[in-house]
Amino acid sequence: MASRIRCQWAADGELMQAYHDTEWGVPLHDDRALFEFLCLEGAQAGLSWRTVLNKRDAYRRAFHDFDIARVAALKDRELEKLLLDPGLIRNRLKITSTRDNAKIALAVIDEHGSLDAYMWSFVDGKPIPNRWRTRAAVPASTPLSDRMSKDLKKRGFRFVGTTICYAFMQATGMVNDHLVECFRHKACAAKH
Repeated sequence: MASRIRCQWAADGELMQAYHDTEWGVPLHDDRALFEFLCLEGAQAGLSWRTVLNKRDAYRRAFHDFDIARVAALKDRELEKLLLDPGLIRNRLKITSTRDNAKIALAVIDEHGSLDAYMWSFVDGKPIPNRWRTRAAVPASTPLSDRMSKDLKKRGFRFVGTTICYAFMQATGMVNDHLVECFRHKACAAKH
């Protein structure tokens, strides 16, 4: 619906609008989906989210729909082949980090019971409701994303800087960063 008020960034094409309207900011508790967002946010480093979103289907195909165990089992030769796939961001470090992060995610699951339990522990299991009025007010990182980033890095995760962690928290609904005037703010707040 064109008459609805949305966060300004959602005006960047139909794909971005659909993502904003159906996914961004909705509390997510599925390990596979959380791992997907961790990987995609890492792939975004230095790029726009629109670029990553346009390549999302290719990432899902290449990385077995982000099945953590299957990604962790990828061989070096399979990763080398992925570097030739124009549907992906062909950065060797980003491609290999997906497999390496999957291995670490499996260790986190063994330790915490689920990736969900671990990731959501940073917000004590419940979303943080923000009430931003302007796009400029929304932070790129917070002390909480600093803490998450530090812990993820300590465990060996890669492409998990504080800005990436905050974007992950926004995408997975750990924080509700829809602007107050956005029609999704209230809907996402209701899911808390």
